[in-house]
Amino acid sequence: MKNSITYLYLFVITLNFSCAQEPENKANTPNSIPFTAELFVDGLQIPWGMAFLPHGSMLITEKSGDLIHFQEGKKNHIANVPKVYVRGQGGLMDICLHPDYETNGWLYITYASEEGNEKGGHTALMRAKLKDNILYDNELLYKAGPNTTKGQHFGSRIAFDNEGYLYFSIGERGARDENPQDITRDGGKIYRLNDDGSVPEDNPFINEKGAKTAIYSYGHRNPQGLVKHPETGEIWDHEHGPRGGDEINIIEKGANYGWPLITYGINYSGTPITDKTEMEGMKQPIHYWVPSIAPSGMAFVTSDKYKDWKGSLLVGSLSFQYLERLTLDGTKVTNREKLLENMGRVRDVRQGPDGIIYVAIEGKGIYKLIPKH
Repeated sequence: MKNSITYLYLFVITLNFSCAQEPENKANTPNSIPFTAELFVDGLQIPWGMAFLPHGSMLITEKSGDLIHFQEGKKNHIANVPKVYVRGQGGLMDICLHPDYETNGWLYITYASEEGNEKGGHTALMRAKLKDNILYDNELLYKAGPNTTKGQHFGSRIAFDNEGYLYFSIGERGARDENPQDITRDGGKIYRLNDDGSVPEDNPFINEKGAKTAIYSYGHRNPQGLVKHPETGEIWDHEHGPRGGDEINIIEKGANYGWPLITYGINYSGTPITDKTEMEGMKQPIHYWVPSIAPSGMAFVTSDKYKDWKGSLLVGSLSFQYLERLTLDGTKVTNREKLLENMGRVRDVRQGPDGIIYVAIEGKGIYKLIPKH
């Protein structure tokens, strides 16, 4: 009798998660595409992040550790880049300019670093200035620890809010039962700092004994999208779920986003992680993908250059190799479209100062989406 009850319990859990694998809505291929894709920067392997300099050139991070200044059609390799721990999903990751870059010249980079007493690496944040294709005044602002030789879930993206606070993400480094729910440990968090690396006095855990005071929110898995909403100023993230359960979240001060206690995904083996998709005190995503698309890169469209796109959210898909456009009604996703299908793993997407969308595709390079008139 006991065995029968156990089997019934497992069957119910499996049934629940089988049902959870049904997507909320399917991404459609649009009938007409309002752009042509033009290769802008070729010969890139894993272009993780992009940043646009004030005079029309572009900075590009390669996961391998190379920082490129693309200027007037030429790829210039920047010197004095920090030593990068390249392992699994770790390497040279995001890059972001200070909102007042033209005045202060600061740029910010996240990367996997070996710095520390333990073997392996963990995610770090630095800032530096750039002159004659050389980084200088390099400053390490944050180094997560302890190091580990695991190759997964480094994050990482960077964003600034309207008040000038700097946000960056670090994945839980493959330690889902130790890191994301523990505010005394790095990993599985969104962090908030002042632009000089100091911790804001109103951070949520500033007075918690033993807490990592840079933490702004926790319970994350592996956020590889982080962006400021152009109208509300809120910071939005997206993060990889396991098998199913990729999420879009709006980041709130001190909030717990649930991983791994709640999830819409299951283990890669098909077994359940938990039987819960919600719990009191834990935030729900505004959208989740089942099956997982493996999201990377994220941009809001504020440009008028693409018909009916203004206000949309663009997200790259690594696993299905397309760019997804999500139509929003406030915080509700009302439609999904597949763009650039079968072109490769989309690692990043940005809207440039010219209003044009730029898309980084692994093994190829960066494409400009030229609007059709």
